[in-house]
Amino acid sequence: MIQQPSRTDILTYFGAIAREAEELLVYNQNVFDHNILTHPLKFPLTPELYVAAWEEYAVAARVIGVFEALKQRLVQFQFPIKEGISQTEVYLSATRRGVTADRMPEATGLVLQQPEKLQLILHQSLAGIIPVLLAGNREDFLSLVQALTKRNEPQPVPTSMGACIISGFNNWDRIRQYRQKWEAENLASSEINWAKEFQRLIPQKQLYQDKLIILSDGAYSNISARDMGLEESQWQQLSLTIRLEHECTHYFTRRLFNSMQNNILDELIADYRGIVAATGYYRADWCLRFLGLESFPDYRKGGRLQNYRGNPPLSDGAFRVLQALVKAAAENLQRFHAEYARKLTDTNIQPLMLTTLTYLTLEELASKEANSFIQQNLDRLLKTSCVETQNCTLSRLANVFLQESKI
Repeated sequence: MIQQPSRTDILTYFGAIAREAEELLVYNQNVFDHNILTHPLKFPLTPELYVAAWEEYAVAARVIGVFEALKQRLVQFQFPIKEGISQTEVYLSATRRGVTADRMPEATGLVLQQPEKLQLILHQSLAGIIPVLLAGNREDFLSLVQALTKRNEPQPVPTSMGACIISGFNNWDRIRQYRQKWEAENLASSEINWAKEFQRLIPQKQLYQDKLIILSDGAYSNISARDMGLEESQWQQLSLTIRLEHECTHYFTRRLFNSMQNNILDELIADYRGIVAATGYYRADWCLRFLGLESFPDYRKGGRLQNYRGNPPLSDGAFRVLQALVKAAAENLQRFHAEYARKLTDTNIQPLMLTTLTYLTLEELASKEANSFIQQNLDRLLKTSCVETQNCTLSRLANVFLQESKI
């Protein structure tokens, strides 16, 4: 990674004045933690503990339907979307203390327009299996997002948002299962003893916190098939693939590098993976259209880029510079991928390419030396990493890739 003075020079080249450069240096700071790469990894990664519970849910769903199975297990599905409900005592007792909602009059249940179309998919991603909830329509997608991420409040969701990944979801069903097992193994159990055991459980988040993805089946980034120059059915299928792999990339960076931010670098990496997975190659024009930059230097209001403006949000001047950085970064990434397309679409190389991108900053990706920065980091990973894939060890991959591409 280049040093800050060089990052400042790049920002100045793209038109940032001093105070805008200061904003962007903070916003574009790379926070991915690569310490996990000190020990061997094998892709796809083994499933996390929570997956076993969702496998049970999938079995039940085949009998009674996905929505009914989840209503019996996820407490948020037992409450409607209603303004102010998250502040009620009954809701707090159910979602924070695990009190059973069965006899609560307020627990009238989540309402979906097409509950029979809700799908539960256990998707094999590079980072391991992750549960995916695919809604049958936009309204049901919004209801699922509001229930599981907005505490059943009717808070607005951007129209350009068609997917959501949830990390750290407290699953009270898993806690109940844990308690049942604990009580069976401790015949002298009591409420007092369980309270003590519960305190010991709290730090062990892997025993009760889940990760999952919610997807809609609409057009990716709310871009129409006509604007993409595609048939409706073709664009819908491509949208689903892009959206799913995009969210799985967030899972990849969260599980491996302990970071999943509402930041444009995360989005560029995730869109890269999604587009390549859907088409076999990377298209900068698609990425820029998704973000609202298809007519750069004009920005299309409502494009996804404004969703990642930061907190506190970037100033108008810094946001304009960010747009220029994103355009250059996407085009540089396309040039690199076009040069090594055959190798980079190999499923064995993809986790290494994603990892490579997590070592860079947006300034590096936007700079004239972007190709070199990507090459150097991928070269280092290929030579030194102890990653294994399903099909071969990385050392053999490195020999083939380095000889053919002459990195």
